[in-house]
Amino acid sequence: MGQFHFHPEGYLELMLSEMPGYHRLQEAVAAATGPGAARILELGTGTGESARRVLARHPGASLVGIDASADMLAVADLPGADLRVARLEDELPAGPFDLVFSVLAVHHLDGPAKADLFRRVAAVLQPGGRFVLGDVVVPEDPADATTPLNPGFDLPSGAAEQVTWLREAGLQARVAWTERDLAVLVGDLSS
Repeated sequence: MGQFHFHPEGYLELMLSEMPGYHRLQEAVAAATGPGAARILELGTGTGESARRVLARHPGASLVGIDASADMLAVADLPGADLRVARLEDELPAGPFDLVFSVLAVHHLDGPAKADLFRRVAAVLQPGGRFVLGDVVVPEDPADATTPLNPGFDLPSGAAEQVTWLREAGLQARVAWTERDLAVLVGDLSS
């Protein structure tokens, strides 16, 4: 999956061929964002597929999006968005944000880096804000591991351990949706 991350021209086709649940994951993430976010941060904007779905649920919201690939951001058709080349390990854009979300990007981080990212996400959320993560996870049943992964580049963690890291970061966390080795996690910051 990760080998083609930086090639925007075939990214969507690749995701659809390797991940039958891709559109369901996207819809589950958008649905989990809830209503009424005004300022949104996306981690791993890529070609803008996820952002367009989330913004459709939050009319008038402003979006700050980061991605490690300038090539991907160049094709993201997101008028008015503040798109920045940055890695997930870098300092996050200054908050506060009502909503932070990420789809299919965080699994490139190892466990300690995920836990660190979750702490930094909690720090840029405003009270009552929400973090939504849709990604590949290590499933409880090994037979459910169907998404092709590249060792050393794709580093998924289990949903339960990520919920623990979200809670340790100060978020009220839960698993909102799962399908085989895909999951949507939600972490809310208390008001």
